[in-house]
Amino acid sequence: MSKTTLAIIAAASAASGAAITATIFSGRNRKPNPTPTSAPFPSSTTSAPLPSQVHHLKELIPPVNPNGLFQYGFPGPVNDLHPTLSTTSAFDRRTRNPIWVAEHITPASISANNADRKHSIFEEDLTIPEKFRAKLKDYYRSGYDRGHQVPAADAKWSQSALDQTFLLSNMCPQVGDGFNRDYWAHFEDFCRRLTNNYPSVRIVTGPLYLPKRDPDDGKWRVSYEVIGSPPNVAVPTHFYKVIFAEDGKPGGNVSLGAFVLPNARIDSEKPLKDFEVPIDAIERAAGLDFATELPATRRRRLCEEVRCSIIVREYMDRHKDLMGTSPGKKVLPASR
Repeated sequence: MSKTTLAIIAAASAASGAAITATIFSGRNRKPNPTPTSAPFPSSTTSAPLPSQVHHLKELIPPVNPNGLFQYGFPGPVNDLHPTLSTTSAFDRRTRNPIWVAEHITPASISANNADRKHSIFEEDLTIPEKFRAKLKDYYRSGYDRGHQVPAADAKWSQSALDQTFLLSNMCPQVGDGFNRDYWAHFEDFCRRLTNNYPSVRIVTGPLYLPKRDPDDGKWRVSYEVIGSPPNVAVPTHFYKVIFAEDGKPGGNVSLGAFVLPNARIDSEKPLKDFEVPIDAIERAAGLDFATELPATRRRRLCEEVRCSIIVREYMDRHKDLMGTSPGKKVLPASR
């Protein structure tokens, strides 16, 4: 993809095939915010103030104090940061969904088999205030799965760690048949298989609420379903994963991959690379920053290092062999 190419995120559905549901413009040349270099009102020992800085004395003492509101409490927004044994997440009280959930997997953590999901149950996250948390009853007969953002299969190294992946703060409403139980699960399997190539893999997963062009007037609008009683929990239109595959060396290279998938049935024949997007496309859509401290010299593109493809397997077979087959090294041009 050239530097001038626009990042277009396409949604797929088995009924109608690929359909464009959001366009995120990928601006490459970001200008940093200007940093003030001097106080707004210079002292008498400095040069004279600019005309725009000259005010009548009485205007320097505001007659109001908007910050006085804080004596009654800070209104927010508040994003609940919640670390567990297997995840770290930030929760959005407005949508009752996580904003992002981070995990870390290694060959040792994936190959361990010290826990069984049959002993785990879905639970409300009591660390989130009751009026803001997602509740079990919100999903009842909603037509959506309680979709793990960090999959339970990634935390089988400990029963406690696995249990914590069943907190509703790690869930979003996901289409079940054709997505959560199929293509999304195959994508999670791909992430686990990366540990055959890399000694350390970090993954950030979360929901998106992307605009769709109205066929009648051509305008872009954000529209999503809300489930629950009363309706509280937003149904994301899409989900993203940002992958950091580390080579394990101090100051070593990191292979980055960013993907956006529609919350819809996806044909199992759909190539995973069709959902690859620039990281900054996700950043703009989610209002987040990724890898700001990772120098360009250490960055690699994941899908240029390995074959970004899924392996379609039955659910039980997928859980019998969590490591699966390595994505393998991608054959690169001889000139590289």
